[in-house]
Amino acid sequence: MTLAPYASHPELTRGRRHPEAAAPTRSDFQRDRDRIVHSTAFRRLVYKTQVFLNHEGDLFRTRLTHSLEVAQLGRSIARSLGLNEDLVEAIALAHDLGHTPFGHAGQDVLHECMKDHGGFEHNLQSLRVVDELEERYPAYNGLNLAFETREGILKHCSKLNAQALEASEPGGVGHRFLHNTQPSLEAQLCNLADEIAYNAHDIDDGVRSGLITMAQLEAVPLFTRFRDASLAEFPQVKGRRLLFDTIRRMLSQQVYDVIDATRLLLDEHRPASADEARLCPPLVRFGQPMREASTHLKRFLFKELYRHPQVNETTARAKQVLSELFAAYVDAPSAMPADFAQRDDLHRAVADYIAGMTDRFAVREHERLTGTKVF
Repeated sequence: MTLAPYASHPELTRGRRHPEAAAPTRSDFQRDRDRIVHSTAFRRLVYKTQVFLNHEGDLFRTRLTHSLEVAQLGRSIARSLGLNEDLVEAIALAHDLGHTPFGHAGQDVLHECMKDHGGFEHNLQSLRVVDELEERYPAYNGLNLAFETREGILKHCSKLNAQALEASEPGGVGHRFLHNTQPSLEAQLCNLADEIAYNAHDIDDGVRSGLITMAQLEAVPLFTRFRDASLAEFPQVKGRRLLFDTIRRMLSQQVYDVIDATRLLLDEHRPASADEARLCPPLVRFGQPMREASTHLKRFLFKELYRHPQVNETTARAKQVLSELFAAYVDAPSAMPADFAQRDDLHRAVADYIAGMTDRFAVREHERLTGTKVF
């Protein structure tokens, strides 16, 4: 694989927090990807909600399948731009490791429960998982990933948390949030691949669930454009084949748009290294028409799917489960495993324990501790 000058070259990595000898057959970013895939947190993603809870159907996306789709899209784009595919894959596979059970509903509950104890951010929790919470090595906590992987995992960060990170790791992954610089191009690419993936698969899952219909999608120009292209080529196609072919065409065009728009910006700014790219404006982007079309689609999904009455009802139940679990563990820390119960910071320990749960384990724990069956 030939890397462009502005790509993240593994031999130029800023390194790990705990120095390690180089591996004989793998780059640092390949090692990071492998560590992530073998982690406990990665395996749990298979039973964590994307939009639909695990028990609502076998074919809906989970955090694991979403992460795999982000990795696939990211690698495809990276290959065309000369970026580091291994780093893109590592970031993509790890970006949701800190997500709670029950999707964003779980994050909102934990943030509210932790409002007087430092709050809760799922991106920061993903970093916390790979830096502290995984227990696989005798010499240190976490997975000891390379700076570039950790930088990409931390997609968002509040100023207060960035200041805390900078105090503990000067010039580290919190630095850019305080100095308004960008992450690597690989990290920027993962952010966009994440958006492309969830917009597409939430259409698929939304229609499969019956919560949105093909008729409603008439209101989304990005969808109808490619549906019409599919029908023009295959006039008899209908049902799921039409839906899948439309989504396939939509995904492909979004990928081509990112490649074309990014190439134009790279030609304009001409970064000669990964660090020079960090000092430029964001360079991995949609062209303006596609950005507007994608934003329109997101608004449609927010209104018609994410705020659908059935989803709202499930969300309310999920919030009840996690808020009551949080209170139960704070009142009785011994109900948690000893390595969580014996920590000095009880509230953070409870948040870490709950954030690491799968949907079904959280439901079982809630029923065990409260005697209430919510789902």
